[in-house]
Amino acid sequence: MWLAIPLSALAMTLIVGVRYLIVSGAFAWATRARHPGLYTGLDAQMRREIAWSLASAAIYGIPAGIVAWGWQNHGWTRIYTDASGYPLWYLPLSVLLYLFAHDTWFYWTHRWMHRPGPFRLAHAVHHASRPPTAWAAMSFHPIEALTGAVVIPALAFVIPIHVAALGVVLAIMTVMGVTNHMGWEVFPRAMWRGPLGAWLITASHHQKHHDQYGCNYGLYFRFWDRVCGTDEGLGDFTRSHAAAARRAAAGRVADRVA
Repeated sequence: MWLAIPLSALAMTLIVGVRYLIVSGAFAWATRARHPGLYTGLDAQMRREIAWSLASAAIYGIPAGIVAWGWQNHGWTRIYTDASGYPLWYLPLSVLLYLFAHDTWFYWTHRWMHRPGPFRLAHAVHHASRPPTAWAAMSFHPIEALTGAVVIPALAFVIPIHVAALGVVLAIMTVMGVTNHMGWEVFPRAMWRGPLGAWLITASHHQKHHDQYGCNYGLYFRFWDRVCGTDEGLGDFTRSHAAAARRAAAGRVADRVA
């Protein structure tokens, strides 16, 4: 047991880290293809984002690995593998329950992180990314990473979920974390500007948080922001794209001088 638990934690850390590198790397590549020059001049920042994110991968992976070991060997958690264990309609409901619970936890801890003390101590690491890139999704101080790492493992003890539905939750968490930070909208305009976008968070909504700080704290949904009066609507990428153009122009001038 004393060997199996660390091995499970190590395996989960590697899974989280490799997943981050693949997904963030894919969206960073898509950004360079869709918006050439958007990340120009941000190499040092992106290296810092990757370093913090890989440290966060360990903090996320350790509790996940321990819970995975307990589930497989002792039946811990309410994760189930037999799809007939609950009605089929419960599969999508369980995904929504996990996302809403995670979003609720994230909203309130994120809002707390913007108080002066916690911000200086921990959350400033994430906001040091100006502008954030596709590599910034897990760029957290260890304290902030720890507040995020406990949510899904804790929910697994409370809310029943099929293992495949849990995979969907983790996939949504990963994709939304990356796309909300990459500096442009990957989703169709009809989605994020339409009725659905009035309740779902995409890059435009989160961009305003990084621009103004004191608003738009949610992760997946705009529910808590709307209820608590912290929803300031959608931002835009005009300023960050203009800054990228200036960096690119400065780089070309420097190259000519050299």
